[in-house]
Amino acid sequence: MKAAWAQGPCSAAHITAVLNCADPSWHPKTVRTFLGRLVKKRALTFTKQGRAYLYRPLVRQDECADAASELFLRRVFGGSAKSMLAHLITRNKLSVGDIRELRGLLGGQG
Repeated sequence: MKAAWAQGPCSAAHITAVLNCADPSWHPKTVRTFLGRLVKKRALTFTKQGRAYLYRPLVRQDECADAASELFLRRVFGGSAKSMLAHLITRNKLSVGDIRELRGLLGGQG
């Protein structure tokens, strides 16, 4: 999806190349299967141009992030943002700046 969001319409070969930069184990057939699943889920659409299929996103990146965040929150923390935030705070060392920023996001004093 990141390749399609960044490039606009792009081929399976381009998406495979992008994925292979991050992880060389991506096989072109696996990428095509994955793209087909994203088309079925209506996250991507495609047009045929000669022998190539050009894929483009049907959903915006922020919409995907919202949906994935919500699903993660429900599955892992029972839908409780408070539990998730408490977990993240206790497991990660926060800088003074991080704490100030979180207070600002929560509407508290910096």
